[in-house]
Amino acid sequence: MEYEIGSDERVSTAVVRAVSAVEGLERAAIRPLEDVVDPAALDRLFGRQKDGTCRTGGRVSFVYSQHWVTVESGEYLQLRSVRSGLGEDRPETAAPDVR
Repeated sequence: MEYEIGSDERVSTAVVRAVSAVEGLERAAIRPLEDVVDPAALDRLFGRQKDGTCRTGGRVSFVYSQHWVTVESGEYLQLRSVRSGLGEDRPETAAPDVR
């Protein structure tokens, strides 16, 4: 699944919205994002620079609620299931799920 992050939407909010939509669950019913990644740090990574200009580029991947989440440039995110067991859904540059 691909999700376009709104210009006024925080990346952390977009991740939770996308995962809850794919799983068909209310946002409160899925694992808290902060159990996997610091939501504030994720938002800062793709937020505006101190001078107000947009950041360009950047990519981060992590596992959240049985999905590989890859955020590209703070504009798009992609979800892929980790349940396939075949590895073809795993992004090559993904970081491990560190707690």
